[in-house]
Amino acid sequence: MRRVRYEETGGPEVLRLEEAPVPEPGPGELLVRTEAVGVTLPVVRKVREGGLPLPAGPGGEVAGEVVAVGPEVAGFAVGDRVTGLCFRDAYADHAVLGAAMASLIPAGASAVEAVALVRTGLVAWGAYEAARPAEGESVLVTAAAGGAGHLAVQLAKARGAGRVVAAVGSAAKADFVRSLGADEVVTYDQESWGEPVDIVLDAVGGELLGPALAALAPGGRLVAYSSGGGTIEAYDLLVGAKSAIGFQMALIARERPELMERWRRELWELFAAGRIRPRVHAELPLEAAAEAHGLVESRRNEGKVVLRTA
Repeated sequence: MRRVRYEETGGPEVLRLEEAPVPEPGPGELLVRTEAVGVTLPVVRKVREGGLPLPAGPGGEVAGEVVAVGPEVAGFAVGDRVTGLCFRDAYADHAVLGAAMASLIPAGASAVEAVALVRTGLVAWGAYEAARPAEGESVLVTAAAGGAGHLAVQLAKARGAGRVVAAVGSAAKADFVRSLGADEVVTYDQESWGEPVDIVLDAVGGELLGPALAALAPGGRLVAYSSGGGTIEAYDLLVGAKSAIGFQMALIARERPELMERWRRELWELFAAGRIRPRVHAELPLEAAAEAHGLVESRRNEGKVVLRTA
């Protein structure tokens, strides 16, 4: 089978396509013949900054057909169409997926829709939940055109936000985020991000933490759910009685799997009702993994970037 790996950290250029034997699933694992693989900014950053023993294969969201089931697996069978998160070696024709991270793809949904919706949708949903939103509150979403951000905009609207502001890096993305339901659009370089909001969902971090915090109304909540880093001054929280909240999906998966399953079910319900639609910026072949990473790292994408293996 084909798989993508890297032997040193760095940019998209370190990714290499190679031939490898088809792996076997271990206890609690499924072997999936992949059809689509989602590319995420955290994975792109991990390839550049490190975090896995080398050589390594990027992780990511996969979707495809179960072709083998390991011991101690219940609820899945050969022939099932599933999606889920692989922590390594996801960019491949076959991937080993932990059954605890897998879910069935409903009839009528494609593999591409599954990888564009489920994992990033769970992140967006969880970040919004972490803010403890009330009906009618205003929400600002950074990286609003990205894989998780474009879903966060739609989720906020679907769940009753009174005003949704999309923050993007370029005015060229304004039409796209408005098509998702954003009421207002701001760019990062604006001196002011407009009327203060109750909630900021931040997927960028770094230098944007300052203006994101400044965009909050008194008593507002900022939820950081990216791996972009950055610091916040305690004084900036105190003067406006503001809160900064960190959200990590991996913690929910480990400690509250029943909650993750409920969110996943509700995501698919919104999808079936036509109230949320994952957008795909590009579908690229597996051998174009470097191009996919370049798109995501440069933040040129509007919606999800997906690698196709079938």
